[in-house]
Amino acid sequence: MGENTTVNEALLKDDLYQAVNGEWLKTAVIPADKATTGGFADLADNIEETLMADFGKMLTKKDRPQTKEMAEFVKFYRLASDFETRNKAGATPAKKYLDKVLALKDLKAWQDALPDLILENYDAPFELYVSPDMKDTKHYALYADVPSLFLPDKTYYEPGNEQAKTLLQILEQMLTELFKLAGYDEAFSQKTIAQALAYDKKLAPFQKDSTERADYVKSYNKYTFQDFVSLSAHVDLAKVVTALLGKAPEQVIVSEPKYYAALNELVNEQNFESMRSWLFVKTLLGLTGLLSDEIRILGGTYNRALSGSKEAMNPQKAAFYLATNQYSQVVGLYYAHKYFGAQAKADVHHMVEKMIAVYKKRLEENEWLSDETRKKAIVKLDALGINVGYPDELDPLYSKFIVDDDLNLVDNVTKFTKIVTKRHFERIDEKVDRTRWEMPAHMVNAYYHPSFNIIVFPAAILQAPFYSLEQTSSANYGGIGAVIAHEISHAFDNNGAQFDEHGNLANWWTKEDLAHFQKLAEKMIAQFDGLELPAGKVNGKLVVSENIADAGGLSCALEAAKSEPDADLREFFINWARIWGMKSAPEREKLLLAIDVHAPHVLRANIQPRNLDDFYQVFDVKPGDGMYLAPDKRIAIW
Repeated sequence: MGENTTVNEALLKDDLYQAVNGEWLKTAVIPADKATTGGFADLADNIEETLMADFGKMLTKKDRPQTKEMAEFVKFYRLASDFETRNKAGATPAKKYLDKVLALKDLKAWQDALPDLILENYDAPFELYVSPDMKDTKHYALYADVPSLFLPDKTYYEPGNEQAKTLLQILEQMLTELFKLAGYDEAFSQKTIAQALAYDKKLAPFQKDSTERADYVKSYNKYTFQDFVSLSAHVDLAKVVTALLGKAPEQVIVSEPKYYAALNELVNEQNFESMRSWLFVKTLLGLTGLLSDEIRILGGTYNRALSGSKEAMNPQKAAFYLATNQYSQVVGLYYAHKYFGAQAKADVHHMVEKMIAVYKKRLEENEWLSDETRKKAIVKLDALGINVGYPDELDPLYSKFIVDDDLNLVDNVTKFTKIVTKRHFERIDEKVDRTRWEMPAHMVNAYYHPSFNIIVFPAAILQAPFYSLEQTSSANYGGIGAVIAHEISHAFDNNGAQFDEHGNLANWWTKEDLAHFQKLAEKMIAQFDGLELPAGKVNGKLVVSENIADAGGLSCALEAAKSEPDADLREFFINWARIWGMKSAPEREKLLLAIDVHAPHVLRANIQPRNLDDFYQVFDVKPGDGMYLAPDKRIAIW
């Protein structure tokens, strides 16, 4: 977006988003290999350009990597970039992994191979993983989840979904061509693809949709190990779990009980052939990005149709993302140490502390909380962990990612996957490690982790327009300040509010306060529900937690901005609208309306300011203006 400072004064009272971003939107061009431009995307594109230039010098040996992990990253990047070798090999490196699926002659053979298949990241009709127990976050627990579907969400499988027909046609056509390039005959291809798609459709009705999943507290359903393994009469789940963990756990936490109640119907000897076809297709799709350039580009066709990207990334960029994803935290530390100064880290840390202090003051002065709940909310706030910039140390697991020159790209990736997955399951008896970051420092994003009660701001988001030492304090509060307070607010949104100061799922509310909070959440649902955009209607229930966080974030950041000696609230609201300036492909907009828990960026920019009285004073907004909302319709939660 660059230095987007052209503001259409005449539009400010009617459409803040258009007033700030309209001029830019007229000329903004979405890169052909992306689905969006502006805001977060521009920062990510700049980082991509910077790091590709840096790593290009390392590839040509003009620069030397500073750590042994970076040296291995460069070796892997070189391997990923060697399209001459990749193109010569075609689909051959994938063959042994595909043959492994075809060699499974029956359900028993699959079950016997399953622990090894899971370690190599093969798909299965159920997903097992280890994560902190949501009710006892000092310890890990085994979770059982559902597999991802070919279509983005179960609602796409419901009758009358026109988009699904188009997407399935594209998927089928892409798979037919992939099978051909991989050397399979037409009869095998047609049968396998038809069976795989039919099996996927069979799984869909038993899964939750995106709106149901947005209420993630409902994913906590504890089963004794005995009860869990008895869910399948056809697969010996006890044997599979014990092989993965080295022991039988006392309990398993099941995310979607309805799905597991149907397991006998979904996984049985009669279904085996179509299930194996589904596994085969999933395996092939998972490998396309590691093969020849022709296969890589073809294998991305369906995802490009979903996102609206017009073309595939060029080979070098694809290799860059493949390598940086494999060594994400290594690359993150490189970026942070080189491009993120100690002064900025200290300044942002101070800003976070200030936002927490503002939040605390607001909780103390809150008019609808009882003293009992207020005290507990403040205890939770006081315990909130702050992570800014980058982690203090690298996860030791990265030291095991040693590239084997005798192996091809697919085999090296599989070797790394096994290292990661094996380590993942080994954690079951360990104390939970709360120091690991879930995002690398070069990612333009931020998050709140309810089980750890921490907020995390990677270095990449800490730059203009979100934050800059050159911007006014009010602009910074309208940007990064609102993002910081948004993440703090997640501790008190409809999901986060159900976790205590230790990150455990536990109710710390009085009955009356909780009922009042739920009424306010319902108002927030109603404020967004059914709003019409060119891509479709907003589902208020799907986006409620992010909207509660936006509302709390913006109002707290506003209060912080007002406390500064150089307060300029016009700058504050304009930068808030600027950070949401974005242009996206229509396909992406449609997809996000169906599955994303965030409201569309236009509404994030425009609706929350309407809830704040100061906005009306700053821009002299009156009844009849587009941005006007009657005082009794304005929602204040935090």
